[in-house]
Amino acid sequence: MALRIGYLLPTREHTMAGRPQALPLLDLAQRAADLKFDSIWVGDSLLARPRHDPLTLLAAVAVRVPRVELGTAVLLPALRNPVVLAHQVATLDQISEGRLILGVGIAADVPNIRAEFIAAGVPFEKRVGRLLEGLQLCRKLWTGAPVTWDGRWKIEGAVLGPSPYRSGGPPIWVAGSLPASLERAGRYFDGWLPNDPDAAQWGRRWVEVQSIARNAGRDPRSLTGAMYLTASVDEDAGRANAALNSYMQQYYGPHGVVMRARQVCYAGPSGGLVEWLQGYAAAGASHLVLRFAGNHERHLEVLANMRAKLR
Repeated sequence: MALRIGYLLPTREHTMAGRPQALPLLDLAQRAADLKFDSIWVGDSLLARPRHDPLTLLAAVAVRVPRVELGTAVLLPALRNPVVLAHQVATLDQISEGRLILGVGIAADVPNIRAEFIAAGVPFEKRVGRLLEGLQLCRKLWTGAPVTWDGRWKIEGAVLGPSPYRSGGPPIWVAGSLPASLERAGRYFDGWLPNDPDAAQWGRRWVEVQSIARNAGRDPRSLTGAMYLTASVDEDAGRANAALNSYMQQYYGPHGVVMRARQVCYAGPSGGLVEWLQGYAAAGASHLVLRFAGNHERHLEVLANMRAKLR
């Protein structure tokens, strides 16, 4: 299978810089599509890391950019009522004609995200159960058949319309690389999208996910192995590292070096980036989602020029 490369739109960065206009983001999505990127992605946060709503923005991207896949990296379903979410996702899947990938996560345990859950009226400690039950309910609603549900949410013979463009709804990829996350990925979801293991660790954990899927009676070949990566490319390695450290600190708050210990990142020349990405492909990853630290137009061009080597 050919390695697919995705691009994360800088919704958070533009909002932090006081540039909330959507048109420049749509222009970047168009540029990525013109350069043959395989997918366009958008992150999610309500208050912890202010940015554009991912589903609304992706609807605009879907109209502006045909053919490429669209994804959330990653959506926090626990913050949303699953009936409303199922309706929004089904509509977006219709707009995109089945190009949507729903990347989801449970959210990191840090103070500003806990505060975000409080503001949304959602108990942070219940987020895993809400994610699992909420997405199970979404999938039921996406069948287009009458649904009766007696759990956190109560439904009596209701039918959701429209149903998604893709039968059964979009594929759902889950983030996280702790043992419980691997278990969830293998048992319940269509793909795995972590952001912290290096290539060797990723490969070992991917084997675990596939084994869990097999033991659960699922075909592991039906799952997608993906990875969310951050890169700062500059032929001057010192300049690339300084740019990445500054970016991570501005984005998250803690010093950039601290955040780089929690998320796998690359800083350096383009030749090293090729080798780094190929390590994940060799470990079994088939879809890489890239977030850029620095000038996005330049980074898009760099990746486009590397594609032949990555193939």
